[in-house]
Parts: sequence; structure tokens; C-alpha cells
Amino acid sequence: MHSSPLIAAPESLHPALWRASQLAQGAVRCLDTGHAALSAQLPGGGWPLGSLTEFMLQQPGIGEIRLLRPALQQAAQRPVVLLAPPQIPQGLALAALGLPPGQMIWIRNTGKSGDALWAAEQVLRSGCCGALLLWQQQIRNENLRRLHLAAQSGDTLFCLMRPLAAAQDASPAPLRLSLRTAPGGLAITFIKRRGPQRDAPLFLPLPPSLLQRHASVDRPLPVPATARSVLPQLVGG
Repeated sequence: MHSSPLIAAPESLHPALWRASQLAQGAVRCLDTGHAALSAQLPGGGWPLGSLTEFMLQQPGIGEIRLLRPALQQAAQRPVVLLAPPQIPQGLALAALGLPPGQMIWIRNTGKSGDALWAAEQVLRSGCCGALLLWQQQIRNENLRRLHLAAQSGDTLFCLMRPLAAAQDASPAPLRLSLRTAPGGLAITFIKRRGPQRDAPLFLPLPPSLLQRHASVDRPLPVPATARSVLPQLVGG
């Protein structure tokens, strides 16, 4: 007996369907990661837009900004928001990464998780920003679902930075990665993706940060009078 073409191609039934042995494709909107080896491991071949993506960090500042740099350069045609980062950003270092400080918006950490989550939802639903990077130590599953739903209303690149221990928590995010330091780059573990399980971490070489090149990053950029918050500086190497 011959197999049905629909059975042979589950995506022809619905774009959200895929075989467990293959990466999901469908109509996923993506930004190129700028790292060919990484893109080959991601559904759609890049960072998903209009979706929640989680990064579990060994510690902040291990290279997450350098990892996202190629995508942020593309997203910076619209404002890029850094929300509640654990360190004060620095425009000089961002500029050295090719990220225009004038397109970056830093929203301070007030110490209240509810404030950050509310701000994140407003950014996502506004549809006016190319990317949103949010740092949170703890976040409830219902809040994750609310943010994921808000992200789906637009085409913003939405990345949530969480501690490594959060990898054990349930999450609606279709893509979840853990990042650990490795000599010359990062070790990336695929905790969750729409595709086959990959147990072995992916080593991704990264260029050295401005600090690693022994450049001075102590001087903040001047703040325009019209700015509502301080211009961003480097967050996470």
C-alpha cells in the first residue's frame, strides 16, 4: 500500500504539525541568528518572532548579548528594549557591538516583578519595538502564558533571561535554551524546541567582548533631554 501524501507530509494538514524526527517549519517568522550552526538547530532556521523564547543563564553577562547581536542589529530598525537588566547598560559597549545606542531603551528594575511584567506586556502589545529583552529571577507560569500571548499579537523578538535553575519549571515557551560558559564561547543546551531532542550541547564560538579586549567602558553616553530613561550600556558581554 502506498502512504497518503498527507501522512507523508504532516505540515500539509496543518503548518503547526511536524514529525518528531524533524524540526518544525510551517510559517514560523524568524530573524537570522547570524550563527549558521545554531540556526541549523532551530525550527524555522532562526530566532522566532511573535513568540516567547527563554534563555536560562549560568549567570548574567556570560555572552547572551553577543549571542543575540546579529539578530538585534536587524531588529534595531525599531527600538530595542532592555527591561530590568541586572546591570546598568552602557552605550559605548553596545555601540562597539554594532548596536545603535539611539535605538536602545533601558527600563530600570524597580525591584517589583509586577512592574516589569506589566511593562513587558505593554511593549509586546504595542507592536512598536523590534526586540524586548527581559530579565527575571522568578516568574509564575500564568505570567509566562500572559506574556507569550501578548508576544503573539505582534512580531517582536522577545527573549526572557532566567536563572539556570528555571530550566526545571514548566513553560509555554516553544523554544528554551540554557547557556553556560565555555572557552571561547558558549555551550548551548536545547531544553525545549519543536523538533527532536538533542542531548549534546552545541558549542558556539563568540568574539571577545569589549571588556575582554581591555577597552575602557566606564564612561556613560550623554542622555538626550527627550529620553525618558538612560541610554543603554552593555548587559552581559
